[in-house]
Amino acid sequence: MEEVSAGGSRLADCPFYKPDTSSENLQQNTGCHPPARDLDQIPDLDIIGNPLDFILIPLPGEISARKFLLPFRPDMVEKWEIGPGDIITGRPTGAGCPVQHVVQVITASKVSGLIMGHVVGPAYSRGREVKDLEAYHMIGFEGIAIPSRNEPVFGKRMRFLPGFCMMNLGHTGVVNMIMGTKNGLHVRVEDIRI
Repeated sequence: MEEVSAGGSRLADCPFYKPDTSSENLQQNTGCHPPARDLDQIPDLDIIGNPLDFILIPLPGEISARKFLLPFRPDMVEKWEIGPGDIITGRPTGAGCPVQHVVQVITASKVSGLIMGHVVGPAYSRGREVKDLEAYHMIGFEGIAIPSRNEPVFGKRMRFLPGFCMMNLGHTGVVNMIMGTKNGLHVRVEDIRI
């Protein structure tokens, strides 16, 4: 607590810290989720210099853009009874991402094995039961698009950055849904490649 008070550490760094998981508190930066990007500084390029069309940020009231994934063994969703609120881990090897992801499940289909969730980060999973899928296909993302160079175009493969990507590396995907809302363009992007 002394280190936290002095600004040298965060509560989330302590393995005994149990964050408030109420939906109201999850909308604030508790240190258990990646911080929101500064929307005044939307990058034009990713970390290796590729131009970005848009940044994908969370839908209002959510903690990250929605992520759709399909385990390499979809039958595990039914076998392990994966459902809303569960924490799963794994690496999106189908798209070539080298980073292990921690995802809190929103929905999981027992028929197709498709899982929709929020990326929550490893600090959030401390002290909780975690189901390790090891590897999965990254199917898509859904959120609010903040244009960098271009607005999303339906049916077009575009380069975007998930708002909490740890690598700051552009992803490409086909925009297959665009809805104008009072909060901006609500989009879904599928067929993800890095």
